[in-house]
Amino acid sequence: MKNPYLITGPALISFSGGRTSGYMLDQIVRAHGGTLPDDVIVAFANTGKEREETLRYVHECSVRFGVKIHWLEWRAGGGVYEEVGYNSASRSGEPFKALIASKQRLPNWQERWCTTYLKLLPLFALAKTLGWAPGNYGEVIGLRYDEGHRIIKGMANAEKAGRTCLYPLSRARVRKPDVMRHWLGDNTDPKSLTHPLPQGFDLGLRDYEGNCDFCFLKGVGIRKRIAREQPTAPLWWHEQEVEQDGFFSSRDRVIDLINEVRRSPDLFDVSLDEEYDVECGLHCGPEDEPTTTEN
Repeated sequence: MKNPYLITGPALISFSGGRTSGYMLDQIVRAHGGTLPDDVIVAFANTGKEREETLRYVHECSVRFGVKIHWLEWRAGGGVYEEVGYNSASRSGEPFKALIASKQRLPNWQERWCTTYLKLLPLFALAKTLGWAPGNYGEVIGLRYDEGHRIIKGMANAEKAGRTCLYPLSRARVRKPDVMRHWLGDNTDPKSLTHPLPQGFDLGLRDYEGNCDFCFLKGVGIRKRIAREQPTAPLWWHEQEVEQDGFFSSRDRVIDLINEVRRSPDLFDVSLDEEYDVECGLHCGPEDEPTTTEN
């Protein structure tokens, strides 16, 4: 069987900034002898609400793997995105806030257009600037073998939109424990290391801390835990709800979560709802993703 990490261009590797996509990129670079083909491009779409650890991890992967990663941020208007870098990347939610202002409403469980505009459309627009039409290049996506239900959904969306998606981790039968062992080795807590890191660096976040810092797709228990551990994390989200006179989730407004945590600051949410192991931008866009790069 052909090495699943040998990617034939033209291809665009979607780098989410999580451990799974970092593992995938590492394996792809190794399979190509340390240098990617010129027509295999890597891109990371920054919303401005990723944690600083994520940004450092993306930068370190680029440096250590010897790979150029295109940093993209959504912009209003025909350009769709602006290319930035580690130093100039937004860190206070500017792209996300601008998108909310242009929509004049908030995304929510039923309308998850934040992923589409902030994560997917900048990638599509980058491909367009390279002269690549949808379906004529491979979209390399970091979903694992144990994320089959997400792959099925992604393949259905791709077929509907005439896109070609590749899932090398699934073909290699990579599961979450493989990824965690690659990065953490014998360590069990990424924030309390007791052994050397196998790769010499790591994301440095627990699973529930990845992606946008207080994303409404994270369960209530997870967000309450984040609010306790990082009291400033919910504030930006609360400000957006106030400005738009709306809410990200009808089940629990951000201010209600903040107040609940203030009332019970020492309470620990053991269940954390469902496990949160989702790398945003890989699959969680709306059922009908736009096939154009226009706003």
